[in-house]
Order: sequence, then C-alpha cells, then structure tokens
Amino acid sequence: MNETLFPRQPLEPDDQLPQIHRLLLGYFGEQKPRKPWDPLSQFIYSLLSSRTKTEMTYAVVQHLRERFGTWENLRDATVAEIEDAIRDVTFPEQKAVQLKASLEGITARYGSLTLDFLARYRTEKIRAWLEQFPGVGPKTSAAVVNFSTLRRRAMCVDSHHLRVTQRLGLTPRADAAITEERLMRLVPETWTAEMLDEHHQLIKQLGQKICTFSEPKCRQCPLLKICPYGQKQVAVMEEDVLRPRSEARPESR
Repeated sequence: MNETLFPRQPLEPDDQLPQIHRLLLGYFGEQKPRKPWDPLSQFIYSLLSSRTKTEMTYAVVQHLRERFGTWENLRDATVAEIEDAIRDVTFPEQKAVQLKASLEGITARYGSLTLDFLARYRTEKIRAWLEQFPGVGPKTSAAVVNFSTLRRRAMCVDSHHLRVTQRLGLTPRADAAITEERLMRLVPETWTAEMLDEHHQLIKQLGQKICTFSEPKCRQCPLLKICPYGQKQVAVMEEDVLRPRSEARPESR
C-alpha cells in the first residue's frame, strides 16, 4: 500500500469516537435536533423500524395514529387489522404479532398502556424490562432510552453502525449488544444523551450514503485516513488502474 496516499493517523482510544464525530460533522454538518417522543411512541416506532427506511416508518406510525386514534385502540385491534395498517414496513406479519403482544404485555405488567413510569428507574433496568417483550432487542431498547423523552446515555447500534465500526476496526464482528458494550467504553464521559443521538445520526448517514454494504464509496469517505478497510479498497483500485493490460485477467467467453 502506498503510505504517501494514506499517512498513518493512529488514534488514542480516548479520542477515537470524538475524532470520528468531528470528521463526520465536518462532512455532513450539524444534525437537526430530534424532537423526542414519549417512550411508548418511540417503542412502537423502533419495533417497526427494523429493515425499513426512516421515512416509511414515520409514515406508518402516523397512519397508526390516524387509523386507531389511541395506542389502546391499536393494542385492542386484531392482528389482521394491525398487519394491514403496517403493511408498508418489512415483515408486517411478524411485526403485527410482536406489536400486539408487546402492547398487551406492557398493560398486563403495569396496569395501563404507558411507559412513562420507566423514568423512575436506572437505564440498565429500563432496558432489561423492555427486552422481555417479543422482537425487542438491544437496538430497540437503546433507541427508546436514548431517543425518547427518557434521554439516557445509550448507543443505538443498527446494521449501518455494525458495518461502519467493523470496517473502522473499532469492534470485531459481533451482535448489537456486544458492539454497543465495546463502543460505550470509548464514549467520553462528557458526551450527553443528545450527543450520542447525534453520533448515531452521523454514523447512519455515513452507512446509508457512503459506507454502503455492497458498493462503498471509499474514495469519498471523510474517514478514509483512519479506516483500514477503506484504505485497502482504494489500494486495490489503484493497483487495478496501474496494472498493465497484459497482466489483466482474460475475459471469460
């Protein structure tokens, strides 16, 4: 690899996430502040959002509000009615069952359909309580505690976050729970819940627009100088350009 193209920029552990954050802010700009929802509305959104584009999930949640009027009415609807109302998200059959069971479970355990009472508890207890419901894992529980009016420190690790942090060499191949635990070790104590939210938004933008799964645009990436994966990808492209035509692989017939 040509070291003049990619001067090494070793990162101290305490500065890894802050530098990534600064570089992404410089590239994408400050993110629009989130207007937090109540925990139950965020729970419903997050449960439906897996493998579904943000705009579509927002539209589906808005449709649920208009169609059912209250979350209690949504809870009391049939699975078939819920499935029809959320048909634009991915896996609506599965999510309809999970959503109804979760809303019924919350009501059974607390006595009414609300998650506002969770504000009284420490973050770890909130997340463990939420993850007892079907379809709720670390990503959803982190989203509820961080994005909602609960506003706790947590890292919402989605598929984009997994891919980006693995390519950067920050985390090994692992699930969302392990990845979040590793990343939270690197989060400065000064970072608020709002900063963690902004960091999630920046990483998500990078994963959607540049560090994509199949065709990453490594040359355009603002993190290229600190990304081993990106440097290897660009080096391979450079070698392909410089390789004499006689050494190129013959085309198959």
